Amino acid sequence: MQNFEINGGKKLHGEIEVNGSKNATVAILAASVLNEGITTLRNVPQIEEVNRWVEVLESIGMQIKRKGKTLTLKAPKTIEIKKINREAAEKTRSAIMLMSSLAGKFRKYSIPQAGGCKLGARTVKPHLFVLENFGIKIKAKEDCFEVDAGKFNKAGKVVLYESGDTVTESALMAAAQIPEETTIKMATSNYMVQDLCFFLEKLGVKISGIGGTTLKVEGLKKINKNIVYEISEDPIEAMFFISLAITTKSKLLVKRCPLEFLELELLKLEKMGQKYVVKQEYKAKNGHTDLVDLEIIPSKLIALEEKLHGLPFPGLNMDNLPFFVPIAMVAKGKTLIHDWVYENRAVYFTELNRLGANISLLDPHRVYVEGPTTIRNAEMMSPPALRPAAIILVAMLAAKGRSVLRDVYSINRGYENLEERLQSIGADIKSVI
Repeated sequence: MQNFEINGGKKLHGEIEVNGSKNATVAILAASVLNEGITTLRNVPQIEEVNRWVEVLESIGMQIKRKGKTLTLKAPKTIEIKKINREAAEKTRSAIMLMSSLAGKFRKYSIPQAGGCKLGARTVKPHLFVLENFGIKIKAKEDCFEVDAGKFNKAGKVVLYESGDTVTESALMAAAQIPEETTIKMATSNYMVQDLCFFLEKLGVKISGIGGTTLKVEGLKKINKNIVYEISEDPIEAMFFISLAITTKSKLLVKRCPLEFLELELLKLEKMGQKYVVKQEYKAKNGHTDLVDLEIIPSKLIALEEKLHGLPFPGLNMDNLPFFVPIAMVAKGKTLIHDWVYENRAVYFTELNRLGANISLLDPHRVYVEGPTTIRNAEMMSPPALRPAAIILVAMLAAKGRSVLRDVYSINRGYENLEERLQSIGADIKSVI
């Protein structure tokens, strides 16, 4: 068990770079099994979620070489799905995407039931419904999904049961294996979906409508191509550092922020009184994503009159919503935060009361955060969910005195070498056992 010991209340300074996207990486790793050629991925975050995916893919026969932030993958002639590392697969919910990426390679196979963050009843039915459109039948068992892809090879118009990121990715990977045109409606255009589209295009799949809610995909019967793809930066990690700078009242330069996926968050912050400067604009190395360097300037904040709630892109990102909780703790007034997607995540927000927050739980989805409050130190156990654990860490770094956050595996699932990176900008944090 790894714990973080923090001596908080210190002003941060300098600059920090945003790493490659966790959610784009796992989608592209799932899609890498489509390619019989050599796939080289760059800017891969070195996080526990990626480690679990490497374990899963190696267990089914993928050859993987790692060198820093570069992964080189080669699929075997025959994928050994029966040898899948169940323990690793069960630790990441994104393993569900293997149901679609393997559809063109097997008639029948099973995928372990996935875990990941503990956020209530996260239904998988939209995945089952979308794959039905491609002729795939799925039975959900207690510990696995049994997949019958004997009639897989069906294109046409697909309407997603919900506008979800992972569901859109599942539909894209299925459509990429069919050499006819598939129309996907109610798709999301979030950052990880766009990154997956750009990756599939490199493989030779034709996709129109990227960035919109209707995608037209012309797949390939066989994909065998040596490609190099650079994963774009993570807007959720960028928001972590933005929230940290604001909560600790620090002047901090956050570099390589994907602007398109932060614009609404920045506008909300601007209306709260937050000052920032866009220092530079440029393209990501994938050739598509617009990046900026953001300098966050200490400011006095006023709570918004309107509620804050997540929505599918281009709304406020659902994974960025929790980072407004510590921000609201230092803003004057009362902020209503409505996390309608997950039953349990808002409940985790009340854990910040142990650090001096004044948070009232209205129901499983809504909290009032009243500020400003004096954030105080404490010893706490990390919640089994990535973003709630991350915002507790943000608050601890703002709290004067010694805090301890125990069992930080959930944070390591999504953030690379966070201890060292925080130390580089002046945080007093260390790992303890």
